Amino acid sequence: MSLARRIWHHTEPIHATLYYAPQAFEEAAALGYAVGERWPSYFAWRAAPLGPAGPRLVTAAFYSFSPAMVARHIPSAWQVATPGDVLEARLRAMDRALRHLLEDNQGDKQGGKVATPELAEAAELARRAAESAEVSGRPLAAANLDLPWPTEPHLVLWQALTVLREHRGDGHLSALAAAELDGCEALVSFAAVGAAPPATFASRGWSQEEWAAASERLRSRGLIDADGQATERGRRLRDQVERTTDRLAAQPWRALGEERCERLIQLVTPVLGAVFQAGLLPMTTTLGIATVKAPDEEEAA
Repeated sequence: MSLARRIWHHTEPIHATLYYAPQAFEEAAALGYAVGERWPSYFAWRAAPLGPAGPRLVTAAFYSFSPAMVARHIPSAWQVATPGDVLEARLRAMDRALRHLLEDNQGDKQGGKVATPELAEAAELARRAAESAEVSGRPLAAANLDLPWPTEPHLVLWQALTVLREHRGDGHLSALAAAELDGCEALVSFAAVGAAPPATFASRGWSQEEWAAASERLRSRGLIDADGQATERGRRLRDQVERTTDRLAAQPWRALGEERCERLIQLVTPVLGAVFQAGLLPMTTTLGIATVKAPDEEEAA
């Protein structure tokens, strides 16, 4: 596993806490978003750095969501709350969520484990990597990097990890486009290599007809077989996509240096463990990262 991929496995679930934490749903509800499902707040939280973006921009930036699903949430999200209000609530949500996850056994409300030297060191390293990231052609990374930095280390850490995961995500979309995989085909091909059951990808809003059409296009290219499983050619293409993604994600980590990267992994492992132990995240995701147990320093997921 490449260093860029190892760091991603350790940090992606920390970023993703925003989309599942009860505190985030409470903040979203206070803004006026429906919270019976996670998508109204998801689209608002993740798209807000782009400003009052329209459905075409969000579809392009998110890539694997069906345009119809995006249109159900964007631009109506900005009629509920402005992007600025969403961004303020986003930080409040993560402040509350991280404090809850990391508070010590005595329930210390005066900072607890969010005020440790280790967390401050992790925040400094992650911010250094984020600020070194080259964001040309990476709209979500650039938009998040344009935001003002919070002052508290646990929020600096989360924001830096958000910049870096969007940096990786933007590069992943470039890798998919270079492989000539559109949004639905990207999901079909990922399911075909066993990354997650096809039902997991239904959350992206593609209809059965659209999924079937994408499957037929991949079959015609020799990438999946009649049973929807990846052929050898299809596995090679997905491997190429993932390797390209890792290569495109490596630049900020090279700038940080391998020793500091290993230190960052060590420092965020307790945070990752707290996220996993809380059981906030689904056991299988469209990213192919397992969340069934807390990791140690040698095991990313």
